[in-house]
Amino acid sequence: MTQLSVNINKVATLRNARGENKPDVCEFAVDCERFGANGITVHPRPDERHIRRNDVFALRPLIKTEFNIEGYPSEDFIKLVLSVKPEQVTLVPDAPDSITSNAGWNVAANMDFLTDVVEKFREAGIRTSIFVSTDIENIRLAAKTGADRVELFTKPYADMYAEFPENAVAPFIEASVAAHKCGLGVNAGHDLSLENLEFFHANVPYLDEVSIGHALISDALYLGIENTIKAYLKCLANK
Repeated sequence: MTQLSVNINKVATLRNARGENKPDVCEFAVDCERFGANGITVHPRPDERHIRRNDVFALRPLIKTEFNIEGYPSEDFIKLVLSVKPEQVTLVPDAPDSITSNAGWNVAANMDFLTDVVEKFREAGIRTSIFVSTDIENIRLAAKTGADRVELFTKPYADMYAEFPENAVAPFIEASVAAHKCGLGVNAGHDLSLENLEFFHANVPYLDEVSIGHALISDALYLGIENTIKAYLKCLANK
């Protein structure tokens, strides 16, 4: 079954708005696991506008499923990940002031850099995933860095899904097949939701994991987090 990793950044955003500890990010993460989530994702940014460095350290001993830390591999980020040793690190090409991840890596232009970073994490026993678009050659180059997985940037799918679902998913089917042939695992994330996830999962082969934050947390405002996680897991039921 495809794994569901819950990105809890938006929970930290809400907490930070008041400068206190409500909602409690750690408690929320534990509850997500208790309700069936297969992992927890955090994306600490340099300005700490949502997840903070101390959150990452506090979460590490509490998470019993999979801990996925995503971010741009700056020197500080690399040190943080090597200290915390999550099960997975996802490398994204975000600028420090990015609101959210909005593009995959140009692997060819960053080949040496990504290869060096991947090697550091592999030596520490941390699974590495590279955030990419559906460009097949880019995915093949990602495999040559030594990465374990790619994470497919799914905003283009989400944007087209309502009007042209078959056209929207087609590049992701091809990309996932190509990644699998290169020996890469396949993750996916960005703007996946209750509206489009089931169709994506039913059509894209070799899908190991989806990471979902904004839509899931938004749905939880209406449904509650337990019901929301169950609804997303239902979308990921075996094909």
